[in-house]
Parts: sequence; structure tokens; C-alpha cells
Amino acid sequence: MRQRIAQHGALSPEAHAALAWLPAELRTLRPHAYLIREGRRPASCSMLLSGVACRHKLTGDGARQIVGIYLKGDFVDAQNLFLDRSDHNIQAISDCEVLDVPIDAMRRLVADQPEIARALWSETLVEAAMMREWLLNLGRRDAAVRVIHLLCELAVRLQHLGLAGHDNFQLPLTQAQLADAVGLTAVHVNRVLRQLELRGLIARDHRCVRVMDWQALRQAGDFSPAYLHLGETRAAAARGARIARAYADG
Repeated sequence: MRQRIAQHGALSPEAHAALAWLPAELRTLRPHAYLIREGRRPASCSMLLSGVACRHKLTGDGARQIVGIYLKGDFVDAQNLFLDRSDHNIQAISDCEVLDVPIDAMRRLVADQPEIARALWSETLVEAAMMREWLLNLGRRDAAVRVIHLLCELAVRLQHLGLAGHDNFQLPLTQAQLADAVGLTAVHVNRVLRQLELRGLIARDHRCVRVMDWQALRQAGDFSPAYLHLGETRAAAARGARIARAYADG
């Protein structure tokens, strides 16, 4: 957790010590297990240490819409600090290890350590930026572009974590899960993937996807990684700290 928070800016010795003393519990989840269910009162704020999880909503008749993918190192629902009930589900896609911190302990931490509070704020802002891009993807891109865009996002995020090669990655979602993330059927997703292979943009071997032409794939998916804000958060946190100090001194 300290490493992830430190990505948003240098931490003081006091902040490091506060994180070291933070009570936390390690939890293991099997695929399909729920971290939190919609309508429940969350007891903790969590970080995904390994594995893949998703945020999803269900319609009244049980149809699922995946609205976010969590990878290694992601905070899972910092909103639990401020909202009493979960308005969505968090479910494991693969075997997962999760670090749970009691909400009361996390609230005391952010109240006492402004730099940690700014880091968590940055996390929620990046997640909001990703949600805006997902809304655009679902609402204004055609079926094939939606699938390609999500493939590009997963490739970039996995590579940033060191979990993908230069031109290949293990697809962490099944075709049914991809379909639930882009509002299509699994049959339609399969058709799009086969078309990408025929066009020479990707090659597949089970879950392994090899990108044959990244520029062409990115263009076909209308993809730019800017909304992921990878590598920007530390500089942004430093600017935010300077502004906060200026207001305090003024």
C-alpha cells in the first residue's frame, strides 16, 4: 500500500510510519467470490494485491454490466470512506489477494495525514476519468471499436504493471466478461476477435493475445491512454501540495 500511495508524491517519515502501523487483514478470494455486494454496508477499504476483479451492476432481471476492471495494486472503492452503502458489486474474476483496512482506521489516517488523503483523492479522480472513457465507449463507439478499445486499455495497464510483454499479454477476461464490459453478447465479441485476427492486428493462443500492429490496433479502437493518467499522478500531487501550502501560508 505504501508503494502505491507513494506514486502520488513523496511521503514524509510520519506518513510512512502511519501506514506501517495501519491495521490490515489479508484476504483470499476465489473466482466469482464477492468482495462487496450492492446494498451492503462496507466494513473496510481494500487494495487488490494480486489477481483481477471487476465492479458491476445488475439490472432488475439479472443482466450484468461490468463498469470497471481492477488489477494488481488498485484501490477498491475508496468511496467507502464517505458513503455508507455500496451501490454496486465487486467480484473476483481470478484468484485474488486483497488487503482490507478497517474504515475507521482509514478515516483516522486520512484525517491525520493530508498527503495520504491527497493520494486517495488522486486515485478517485483517475477512476472517474476512466469511467468517463467507458461511458464514451459504450455510448458512442460501434461494437468492434468498443472491444478493441478495451483490449488496448488492458494491454497498456498490464504493461504498466510489468505483467505484459512488449507486444503480448494474457487476456484476464473471458469472452463473456468482455461482452459484459462492452454491452455486447459473447458471440459478437468472438466475431470481433476473429475479424481482428483476419485483419492481421492480433494473434491469439487461448488467453494469450499478441499485438501484431499496435498503431493500427490503437487507431482501430480510437484509443489514447491519456485518460489513464499513468505516470502523471506524482507530478499532480506535488502541484496540489504546493497549492495547499500556499493557501495555508496565506
